[in-house]
Amino acid sequence: MSRYLALAAYVATIIAANWMTDTFGLVPIWFGLTVTAGTFAAGFALITRDWVQMTNRRIILLGAILVGAALSALTSTPQLAVASGIAFLASELVDTGVFTPMRSRSLPLAVIVSSLIAAPVDTILFLWIAGFPLTWEAILGQVLVKTVLALIVAALIKVREDRRAIPQRSDQQEHAR
Repeated sequence: MSRYLALAAYVATIIAANWMTDTFGLVPIWFGLTVTAGTFAAGFALITRDWVQMTNRRIILLGAILVGAALSALTSTPQLAVASGIAFLASELVDTGVFTPMRSRSLPLAVIVSSLIAAPVDTILFLWIAGFPLTWEAILGQVLVKTVLALIVAALIKVREDRRAIPQRSDQQEHAR
């Protein structure tokens, strides 16, 4: 079940990212930086991709990228769908080389490091192919948003891991006191 949920979440974030970008274009964030509106969803796509990697074979992940791009052509423009598909495929190759070997040592760290490395690849390719300006404000803005999202998810994973590591007292142990 988890593998299908991961796939659905991943494809949905790709479609959402492209729809948001097509609908709202470039938007200002803080300190003069800009992002495509879909950057917020794309940041989650980079993270849900890690989830798909953990629950599915790599070929399934590559297929999910193609499905997400194809469905995006129905909700945004073909140019955005192609840019998205190419950017996600390229950043996936980079991400796999980092995330997969690191995840057994530290899942939160693997999420952060793989996102830090894959986000610039995804960002630059997407902006360039989609026809957005390759300005430092847009590149830095997008990488920053994707990194912050990865940090939030990594922190949540770490909290969950820490909670699982703490032995829970049973009701019988409580009553024995």
